[in-house]
Order: sequence, then structure tokens, then C-alpha cells
Amino acid sequence: MSPASDILKSPVHSTLVRMTLPMMMGIVSLMLFNIADIWFVGQLGTEPMAALAFTFPVTFSVTSLAIGLGVGTSATLARLIGAGETRNASRMATDNIIMTVLLMLVVGVGGHWIIDPVFRAMGAEPGLMPYIHAYMTVWFSGSVFLVLNMVCNSIFRAAGDTRMSGLVMLVSAILNLMLDPLLIFGWGPIPALGIQGASIASVLAWGSTTLLAFYLLYGRRQMLIFAWPDLSEMVGHWKQLMQISLPAALSNMMTPLANGVLTAVVAGHGAEAVAAYGVGNRVESLSLLVCLALSMTLPPFISQNYGAGQVERVRKAYMGAVRFALIWQGVIYLALFIFANPLAILFTEDREVSGWLALWMVVVPAGFGFQAITFLSASSFNALHQPMRAMRISLFRLFIMYVPLGWLGSLLFGLEGMFAALVLANGITAALAFTWMRRYLTRLVR
Repeated sequence: MSPASDILKSPVHSTLVRMTLPMMMGIVSLMLFNIADIWFVGQLGTEPMAALAFTFPVTFSVTSLAIGLGVGTSATLARLIGAGETRNASRMATDNIIMTVLLMLVVGVGGHWIIDPVFRAMGAEPGLMPYIHAYMTVWFSGSVFLVLNMVCNSIFRAAGDTRMSGLVMLVSAILNLMLDPLLIFGWGPIPALGIQGASIASVLAWGSTTLLAFYLLYGRRQMLIFAWPDLSEMVGHWKQLMQISLPAALSNMMTPLANGVLTAVVAGHGAEAVAAYGVGNRVESLSLLVCLALSMTLPPFISQNYGAGQVERVRKAYMGAVRFALIWQGVIYLALFIFANPLAILFTEDREVSGWLALWMVVVPAGFGFQAITFLSASSFNALHQPMRAMRISLFRLFIMYVPLGWLGSLLFGLEGMFAALVLANGITAALAFTWMRRYLTRLVR
């Protein structure tokens, strides 16, 4: 493994574009992965669609854990690579894989015990529970492969190799797209498994691409060391990693927790509103995909340059990313605003569901530019090894702004008020996060 020297020497904006484009395609694939699930399950009817919407906060909680582990991996490895410590980076990458497997064995087993109490607390109706059980039982069993996929991708990105990271995500999405209709609706000797088929398709796709990622990391880039680890060194690496990963994971896990609360608020408006809100969450991820890709390439760029002492390049990269996010998300909002009704009808023939979804598309995406600034700021703080600052941003957005204002908006003005309140929450948080990061970078440059 050799350091990605162009990250330290090439022009800032062109380097970020070169790194972000492959990640953008990978993120497109990942988001289409989720869109395919909700679209195919939507063909089964409103109840399976609503059940899948209820699973999103829980599945995203595990995904958030994976994101946190990936953030810690990327920040620690990229800084080591930037400083020229490639052997130590490879050993740390391997030790992180070991920790991920052990941790996910605990999460996977424990997840089966929380299905009933968690989903009932979220407001899931008894008629939805069989669908939720069918999906989540398989999902928890294979969640280790989801997390390993994301951790392996973060290792690629830490070295500046976003093409391999994007390739793994693309292959995963293609496999899921092929397996979804086959397992959900059946074909020939393969029985129709319904919503459980969507879960099985996901696990099979993740498992296959985990093997691909291991092959590429070990055989092509020598970024893993298959040798018996030194216990004290491994524990030391785990401690270093968790100093960033734990706050980052907690920050990301706050998002589905807050989303779970808001899903319960939406549930008061009926199953159709929940189904629309669940689709909206997927559309949100797809709408933010370019900025999400940027948020995944910005941290290794920042960490490598920070490790090499090139702070001015860090400041220039962050400010450029913020300007781009505002412009790009403004364009996305205009597109969703204009085509809200035809897009909503694509997902469901239920008039009430499509009506709520069209309203969501007209209102909520107005805050996506602000939301992008918020997560770009948080990811930059993590890259600078300031995870507690990133966590404070998430806490403020979700539990001082997002949930209270969303609940109040729903109480006073219905679902329309809740959607408008989410835009306001994103705007206030973005202003705070940007100001905080700009002041921090100014101190570093001086």
C-alpha cells in the first residue's frame, strides 16, 4: 500500500472532483439499492410498504453504527497514510475488521430480541408485525455483512482509492436489483417470499460484496495483514479507533432515533402517511447523494492533509464543499418541486399515499442544502479528530431543533406543519455548524 500522494499535492478542487465522482456513482448504486426495495415491496400493497417504512429507523441504527466505524477507520488510517506510516495503517485496518466482526455478532443476536418491544413502541399496528418480523429476522442475521461492506469501503477511501469503494457498492446494488424481484415475487421453482425476499436479497448481496472487498483489499492493495495479531497492539488500535468511532456512531445513531420519534408522530396521521414518509426518507437519501459522496471523500482528503500539516488545503476544501452543496441542492429542490406529483405516483397507486408524498417533495427538500452543510461540517470535524464537536452538532440538530420543532409543527398545523418545521430546523443548525467550523479552521491556519 502506498500513500495517495496526489491528495497532498494536486489542486484541491480537481482532486475532490476526481475522488467524488466514483463515490457518487457508488452512492447512486447504494441509494437505488434502497429505492429498489421500497418499489418492489410497494407492489405487494400498502401494509408491506408501511411495514418496510417502520423498519427504516431500526435498520438505519445499525447502518449508523457502520458509518461510525467507517468514520473512525477513515480518519485514523488517512492520517497515518498522510504521515507515511503505511504498515501501521494496514495493521490497524485488519484489527478494525476483527473488531467489526465481534461487535456485529453481538448486535445480530441481540437484535432478534428487540423486534417486538421496539416496533410496538414506534406505533406499529398489530397487523404490520408479521411483515416486520419476516423482514427483520433475516436482516439482523446478515447485518454483519452490511457493516463489513461499509468498513472495507472506508479503508479504500482512506487511501484515496474511491474507485474501488464505488465498485463494491455498484456490484452490491446490481446483485440486489437482480435478486429482489426473483425472491419477492418468485420465479419457477423459487417461491414468492414477499417482504422477506427483499431482506434475503439484501443479505446475499452484502455477503457477496464482502468477499469481493476482502479480495481487493488483500490481493490487490495489500491493505490487510492476515497474520496472528499482537494482542496489546490490537487493543491499542481498538482504543484509538473508538475514540473517533464511538462518538461518530452515537451521532449517526441519533438520526434513526429521532426519525423513529417522528415516525411515531406521523403514525398518528394513519398508515398511508407512514408509507409516504418512509418513501420520503429514501427519496431524501437519493436527493442528497452527491453531497453524501462528497462527505465521504472530504474526510480522507482532510485527514491526509491534516496529518501532513497542510491546514490551508483543509480550509479551502471545506469552504468549496459548502458552496457546492448550496448550489447543487438548490437545483435538486427545483426538480422535485416541479415534478412532485408524477414522481409520487411512480411509487404507489394509492391516492392518499401519493398525495402525502407529493406534499413532502414540495416542502422538505427546501432544507436539503442546509442539511448538507450540517453533515459536511460534522464529517470535517471527525476528519480533524474532533468527534465530540461533530456529536454536538448532531445533538443540537436532532434533539434541540428537529424533533421538538417537528412535533410542534405537527401538533399545531398537522403534517404540513411538521414538514415545514424540518426545513427550519435544518436551516438553523447549518448556520451554527458552518460558523463553528469556520472559526475552528481559522484558528488552525493561524
